[in-house]
Amino acid sequence: MNANPGRFQERSRSGAAAARRNKGPMGHMMPLGPVEKPTDFKGTLRKLVDYLKPYQAKILVVLFLAVGSTLFSIVGPKILGNATTTLFNGVIAQLTGSGSVDFVKIGNILLTAAGLYVLSALLSYAQGWLMTDVAMDVSYDLRQALMDKVHRMPFRYFDGTTHGEVLSRLTNDVDTVNRTLNQSLGQVVTSAVTVLGILGMMLSISWQMTLIAVLIVPLSFGTMAGIIKASQKYFAQRQDFLGHVNGHVEEMFGAHLIVKAFNGERKSIAQFDEYNDTLYQASWKAQFFSGTMRPLMRWIGNLGYVAVVIVGGWLAVRDLITVGDIQAFIQYMRSFTQPITQLANISNILQQTVAAAERVFDFLEEGEEEPDAADAIALEAIQGHVEFRHVHFGYLPGKPVIKGFTAEIRPGQKVAIVGPTGAGKTTIVKLLMRFYDVDEGAILIDGHDVREFRRADLRRLFGMVLQDTWLFNGTIRENIRYGRLDATDEEVEAAARTAHAHHFIQALPGGYDFVINEEVTNISQGQKQLITIARAILADPPMLILDEATSSVDTHTELLIQAAMDKLMKGRTSFVIAHRLSTIRDADMILVMRDGNIVEQGTHDELLAKGGFYAQLYNSQFAARAAEAAEALAAA
Repeated sequence: MNANPGRFQERSRSGAAAARRNKGPMGHMMPLGPVEKPTDFKGTLRKLVDYLKPYQAKILVVLFLAVGSTLFSIVGPKILGNATTTLFNGVIAQLTGSGSVDFVKIGNILLTAAGLYVLSALLSYAQGWLMTDVAMDVSYDLRQALMDKVHRMPFRYFDGTTHGEVLSRLTNDVDTVNRTLNQSLGQVVTSAVTVLGILGMMLSISWQMTLIAVLIVPLSFGTMAGIIKASQKYFAQRQDFLGHVNGHVEEMFGAHLIVKAFNGERKSIAQFDEYNDTLYQASWKAQFFSGTMRPLMRWIGNLGYVAVVIVGGWLAVRDLITVGDIQAFIQYMRSFTQPITQLANISNILQQTVAAAERVFDFLEEGEEEPDAADAIALEAIQGHVEFRHVHFGYLPGKPVIKGFTAEIRPGQKVAIVGPTGAGKTTIVKLLMRFYDVDEGAILIDGHDVREFRRADLRRLFGMVLQDTWLFNGTIRENIRYGRLDATDEEVEAAARTAHAHHFIQALPGGYDFVINEEVTNISQGQKQLITIARAILADPPMLILDEATSSVDTHTELLIQAAMDKLMKGRTSFVIAHRLSTIRDADMILVMRDGNIVEQGTHDELLAKGGFYAQLYNSQFAARAAEAAEALAAA
């Protein structure tokens, strides 16, 4: 992944889109998918509350505003009912000749209702604005804590955890917490107050009609629960096979040339058809079940309205309630089930949120790198004398990778580390830079154990040029300057000239201001390598670590890279992980590794003269190249 240093580019699924997918009948949020539950609900919720403590004053204001907004909106239908009653009584009086409609009173009632609704809307707006501010601040704090934690984590953690998992905690999980705080916290209060307030208002009108409304609720929820239970497995299957379809399509597009070259189109299409057919079956069943919920809920609701109107009419005839009360009650009844549904859904959202927060807090509580020594040394000048003394190391307990590695490298020497795959070459470099600490033995620089240095100071002593280049989305100038952030433009260009990169940079549109894209596909592999060498030259470290970078470039570029690396290594202690043995003939010392041990060491000529393991490796490569040349000649 390529990213600007110090800037994390967040890519996550839109919360609004996710919300639209879960919309139930009448716009209510419906828990139609399987809900992930946390393993420690109370403990995680307590930690989340601790994160909210700095904002408790704002949250209290939010809760107060939510209660006020809800109460004002609840009173509205009752006041409008009074307007209806006044109008009804006026019409009856006018028909009987005993009076007329009091439009002034009706106007005052309507103005009062409008004022309450406007006040409710203003309080709701203020509540939303404040809660959004709190949610954004908490999300900012969580992301900042996570990013700080990433830089304190040991490399061992990332060896056992996928990058996608870490990114998911930084983006999706924090977004889930953010959405809940922003949308659901105030809604909990609003929904609870609405349910209690509406229930109280309905009871004040008629307990008989209230009983009908209350009896409709379990019938509605029973129907809803049955539909959800029947549809959940299809929604889960749909999401599962949607992932299969997307993964298959991405894989086939990514390997399109290989698929075409090996005539794999039929097999690919057959596999896609299988996934797509399963996705189709699961999708239409899921949509059918969720689609039946709206008409069924509307039918049950209409039954309730019919029963309320009949009972209300009977009570009105007996002068136990007014016509306006019937109108108000129907309005309350329409609003009664909505907050109950919201509360049920919020309980599921809360489970998902706490599960997401649990993953975030688990990451924040992971073990960190051993802290730097309190009395860490800081040498003003480094000679570059390196010693490995009986080094033992294993990534897993009981499974050593390095076994008794011992070597001494004098200042300014070029040391090549060779050996078959898995011999431990890259592990030696990781230990040298303290990405890992040795299990036994010691690594010394100028007579000081590397554990006596601050990690930042130790790593500043080395420049690295790896086979897998890393460039970020930015200008070439910015990518080179990453080696030393305070470098001037003239120093950047001087480093590029030394690395033989200046010529091709000047040929690009914009020169040093040419922007490398996120995928780093708008420059060649050799150009990328020369830029990383220029970056190392600009850093001007006393020691170098080089992973041979010429295996995937053409001969001309290989010569340029080799010349740039020779300039870079001049006068510096250099460690070269070599794959092509022909490129290290001039090394001052070659360390031949096998199964975590040094089996041979010496110069190129000395090791060939011994006729040992190094000679076997070199001759095998020479024979392979000779065979390739013979085949090419025969083909010509």
